[in-house]
Amino acid sequence: MAIIDFFDRGWRINPSGTAYIQDEQRYSFDQVGALSCRIAHALLATGLPKESKGAVWAGNDVTAWACTLGLWRANMCWIPVGARNADDENQYLLDAFDCEILFFQAQFAPVVAALQPRLPKVRHWICIDPAAGAQPSAATEVPGAVSLADWITGQPDTRPAVHYDPDDVIMLSATGGTTGKPKGVMNTHRSTQTFCAHFMMTCTYGSGEHPVNLAAAPMTHTAGLLSLPCTARGGTVVVLGAPDPAYLLRAIAGHRVTELFLPPTVIYRLLERADEVRQYDLSSLRYLMYGAAPMSVEKLRQAIALFGPVLTGGYGQTECPASIAYLPPDEHFIDGQLAGDERLSSVGRPNPLVTVEIMDEANAILPQGRTGEICVRGDLLMKGYYQAPEQTAATIVDGWLHTGDIGHIDADGYLHITDRKKDMIISGGFNVYPSEAEQVIWSHPAVRDCAVIGVPDSQWGEAVKAVVELNAGQHVDAAELIALCKHKLGSVKSPKTIDFVASLPRSPVGKVLKKELRQQYWAGTDRKI
Repeated sequence: MAIIDFFDRGWRINPSGTAYIQDEQRYSFDQVGALSCRIAHALLATGLPKESKGAVWAGNDVTAWACTLGLWRANMCWIPVGARNADDENQYLLDAFDCEILFFQAQFAPVVAALQPRLPKVRHWICIDPAAGAQPSAATEVPGAVSLADWITGQPDTRPAVHYDPDDVIMLSATGGTTGKPKGVMNTHRSTQTFCAHFMMTCTYGSGEHPVNLAAAPMTHTAGLLSLPCTARGGTVVVLGAPDPAYLLRAIAGHRVTELFLPPTVIYRLLERADEVRQYDLSSLRYLMYGAAPMSVEKLRQAIALFGPVLTGGYGQTECPASIAYLPPDEHFIDGQLAGDERLSSVGRPNPLVTVEIMDEANAILPQGRTGEICVRGDLLMKGYYQAPEQTAATIVDGWLHTGDIGHIDADGYLHITDRKKDMIISGGFNVYPSEAEQVIWSHPAVRDCAVIGVPDSQWGEAVKAVVELNAGQHVDAAELIALCKHKLGSVKSPKTIDFVASLPRSPVGKVLKKELRQQYWAGTDRKI
C-alpha cells in the first residue's frame, strides 16, 4: 500500500465532500485530488526517477499540502521544511538531503532567492501561489522559477500509473540535531502506513462518521501525518496558520472539530485561560492528542478536568513515526475514576504492530519493571539514516531500533519514559533522571514549564539545576521549589540551584531544547554537550 492511498480512500468515500478548510475557504476531495494528480504528472514529466527529493517551503496551507500529496503520488520523497526554522538551517537540509524540486510560497521568495546560489542541486523552482493575485511577481523573484499554475498547465487530473514498492522512501525528515548536524531519517510507505494503522486503531469512529481534524501544529511536522487518518475516513482537515489560543478555540467550536494534536506547551497556555476555554462549546472533541515532549501529570489532570475525558497520549520518534505507544482517553481512568500518577505518567501500552522491549548496555532484554533503553522492532521503523550507514548500523541493531530513551514497562504493560539517555545526570556516582524533578516542579501552581539539567560541579562532577519559567503574574522562590523536591524525592535527585527565565528555548513544535540550556553552563569546559 502507498501513502497516497490514504488520501485516495477518502477521495473515493466522499468525492464532493469537504477535504480541507482554510480561512473559511472549503476545498473538496475532488479539487485537491485533481490538483495532486496534475502536480504528480508534472513531476513525472521532469524525468526524475522515483524517490527523487522534493521540498515544500511553506506555512500551513492547503495548496502546499497538495504539493506534498503530489510528490507522494509520483512516488517521490518529501523533505519537510519548517517555515519557522532559521534560513541557514533549511538551506543545510535542502543541500545535504539532495533536494531537486523546491515548492515555495511567495512570502518566502526573497529568502529562497538569497539562498539559491547555495542550493546547486535544486533543478526546479515552483512558486505555489496563484499566478495572478496580491504578489504576481513572486515567481519571477527567484531566477528560473515558475508559478504552480503555469507549471501544471495541460497536465491531466487523472491518477498517474505509478508502481510503488512498500520500502520506497517517501519522507526524509531531519532529526533534532542534538549531537551535531541533523541526520536524515528515511521513512517509507511501509513505516508511514503502519503509523496510520496505529492511529486508526486508537482513535476510532463509526462507519458513517466523518471526523474533523484540526491541523494547528505545523503540517511539516507531526500535524501533516496526523491528518492522513482523518482524510482516509473521508473527513475534513481544518488548517490553521498558527496555534493562537483564541483562534484555535473558535475553530474547534465553529467547525465541530473531533480531533487535534497540541504540544504540552500550548495546552499549558490554554490552562492559563481556563475561563475563556469554558466559554466555547468543545463538546465535539473526542481526541485531544498530546506528545512530542513530556507532559506534566498535574497539568494533565487539569486538562482532563477542563476538556473532559478526551486527552490522548502518544509516543513516537522521527525514526518511528508518531506511534510507538498510545494512551487512549479511557485508559486515563481506572474503574471510572481518574487514574493515579503511575498510569498518567506513562505513554500508554505499545501499539499492536510493533514490539517494544527494554534493553541493557549489552543489548540484552531486561525483565519487566527494570529500567534501560527503549528498543523497538517492526514495520514502523525507518529504513535508515540518509547516506549514513555507520549511524544506521549503530541505531538499528539486529532489527531493533535503539531509541536513546530510558524507561521501563510496568506490571500492567504501560511504557514509561524516564528520560533521554543523553539527558541523564550523573552526580556523585548516582544516576539522576531529570523527569522526576520536573514532574515535581511542574506540580507547583506558579510554574508554567521547567527543565532540569546537569551543570558542572567540582565536587560531584555534575550538579542538578532547574531552569524554571513561571506563569504570568505569579511568583515562587527557589528555596520553596527545592524544598518541595526534597520532600518528594530526597536530596540526591533534587535541584541544588534554580534559575528563573522569562522563556525557555524551544523547538518549532514546543520541545524544550535542553542542549541549548546546557551549553550556557558548560561553555569553557572540555565536555561535549
